Amino acid sequence: MYFTDRGIEELVTRRGEEEVGIGWLAERLREFVDLNPEFEIPVDRLATWLARLDDDEDE
Repeated sequence: MYFTDRGIEELVTRRGEEEVGIGWLAERLREFVDLNPEFEIPVDRLATWLARLDDDEDE
C-alpha cells in the first residue's frame, strides 16, 4: 500500500457519495496549487493523465 492510499481512502469515505463535475475538480486543483506551489508539477501530471485516459481506447 502506498502512503497516498490513506488520503484516497479518506476521500472515498468522506465524499464517496458525492458527484462532482470536472470544472469543480479543476478549481480545487488550482486552489491546491495556489496554496502548495511545490506540487505544481505532480498536479499538472495528474490532470494531464486524467484528461488523456480515454486516448488509448480511441486507437
